[in-house]
Amino acid sequence: MKSERLHWPRPIAATLALLLLAIGSSMVLIHWINQEEEAYCFEQLSGGAQELAHTIEERAANDTEELELLAAIAGGYEDLSSPELWGVLKSVPQVGLLSRLEILLPGDVLLTADGRRLDVSGQLSFEEAAARGTHITDRVTDVAGSGGYILRNYVPIRRDGQITGMLCGVVELNTLPQELENSWIMQGAALYIIDGATGDFLMDTWHEDVGGNIWALGERPMAPGYDHQQLQEGLKTGESNYVVFVSRTVGEYLYFYYTPMTINQWRVALSVPETTVFARADTLRTGLNLFLVFEALCFVAYLLWMLWYVRGETREKQRQLDVVRLLYDVEKLLFNAHESKENVLAALEKTAGIVMAETAGFWMVGLPWEEASYRWEGRPVSSPKEENDRRKVIFRLMDRFQSGEEIFEAYTQEKLRQVLPRGSFVWVRNMVALPVEDAGGDLRGVLVVSNIRKKKQDIDLALLKNAGFSFSLFQRNIQSYSAMREYGERDALSGLYNRNRFQTDLSLYGKRSQGSLACVYVDMNGLHERNNTQGHEAGDKMIQATARLLRQTFGGGCSYRIGGDEFLAFASDITEEEVAAMTRSMEEALAREGIHISAGVQWAEEPVPVETLVKQAERKMYQAKRAYYSAAGHDRRGTGARE
Repeated sequence: MKSERLHWPRPIAATLALLLLAIGSSMVLIHWINQEEEAYCFEQLSGGAQELAHTIEERAANDTEELELLAAIAGGYEDLSSPELWGVLKSVPQVGLLSRLEILLPGDVLLTADGRRLDVSGQLSFEEAAARGTHITDRVTDVAGSGGYILRNYVPIRRDGQITGMLCGVVELNTLPQELENSWIMQGAALYIIDGATGDFLMDTWHEDVGGNIWALGERPMAPGYDHQQLQEGLKTGESNYVVFVSRTVGEYLYFYYTPMTINQWRVALSVPETTVFARADTLRTGLNLFLVFEALCFVAYLLWMLWYVRGETREKQRQLDVVRLLYDVEKLLFNAHESKENVLAALEKTAGIVMAETAGFWMVGLPWEEASYRWEGRPVSSPKEENDRRKVIFRLMDRFQSGEEIFEAYTQEKLRQVLPRGSFVWVRNMVALPVEDAGGDLRGVLVVSNIRKKKQDIDLALLKNAGFSFSLFQRNIQSYSAMREYGERDALSGLYNRNRFQTDLSLYGKRSQGSLACVYVDMNGLHERNNTQGHEAGDKMIQATARLLRQTFGGGCSYRIGGDEFLAFASDITEEEVAAMTRSMEEALAREGIHISAGVQWAEEPVPVETLVKQAERKMYQAKRAYYSAAGHDRRGTGARE
């Protein structure tokens, strides 16, 4: 019998053809994937660089605003080395890029925060800095610190229209990467800030040394389609572009994107090595090799797995981006939240979104409950009893945190009963609370989220703690803002409100719709003469005594020192006879101390323009003053001596 031969050539040819097709398809697919990864990399570098440039510009602008505010305060001091002034300057928290404050004086003298007075002639020039006004320098050497590289953010200090000094905020370049490390999230990326005019590095996270110059590194071998001249001209002219060149540090292609900033001639740049760009492509290449081994079924399985994997990775990355965006929004909302309560509520809503909670609240230590309580809820407004129960919860949580507990998590009713009053908050299913502490570790508040829809194991407490840090900065901003506002509205010598607060409060008095209002206008007789004959210390005591009697008579909340020897107070809802008697009593009490005043009282039963009331009281005061000096023994030239 004739044996039957197997016809191998055709199956082998088909197999080889299929294999070649698979290999060719794999190569085409890999090439396409590489192109997509490269395009995705450039898109990420572009977006990240522009976002980072915006972040740096925004922080620099915020620093300048803070310096302008401090310069306005410093303008009120004749002696810029005054310990009182530096106490105010050092009490303001530096929340931007600034590391410390200095003041450059005429004659090229530099005042430092630690009290040193340095001659920096030949290193810094007051005249040049003052001529430029508000500005940020390029990279310079630190003459008052470590001798490393820094930036100087200058703002003029003006007094009586003259520049008396240049307030300088120092940005230490060796700490700048830590300040901006969370500004962009692409793993493996290096960050650069380059002076386009000189090529100096203001920041370079790719090399370990601080400083350096991009042109001093020499030309680099470029990938096809790119050249060194394109990079040099682009950085100098302020273009936004990409280049790919060989890194001498790692010996592989470095993908580099640069874009200009609005500060001086700075450019911000980002780079990633080729291994980072094609990391996912390498994983795909391995998968495609498995496809060649396991043939069609493995290829289909691989594609299905890749679809699942890419979808899952995309969702996870999107979730991470959403969370980072929420944290950024919380920080941005809380930056100026001390001026707007709505920002705090919006930040709490964002915080609740981080852990998918239905409610979020923040309570601060050391303030009245109404001012210290912020709460966002996705449910109707609570009842008074519920509000009282909530206060008990916060106090119990504070006790736990002050005793050393770092976080409170309650996912069961048994655990919740440790802090919830019996029979209250039946709608609370779970709760997470953490302490908000200041830099010294002291408890400053409590952040609480409840009714979390995530599973316990899916809750990222680190993200919640990051949000808590932003609330800690908000609490510190409130303290600083209140202190600065009090400082700007309070007369230091008398302790009364000053003319700034008086002008602000006039509108409040003018909004009265009913009830009587009296204005008492007081002028001190003989203050200047007493200063001239007995010294300013005696005059100061005279001012303080008058302020004390005015406060005791009419209360500190409506008493003002509006001039050197002029005071004013308002009294509401009392009779004309009562306010006249109170004024006479004050005059007699001061007279017993050897102090004589002239007072004008204007009383109105019906609402009248408050400015009119003040002018009428002032007119009566001048009438009383003329009568005082017309009387025997009250000659103005000798008043101070006799009094």
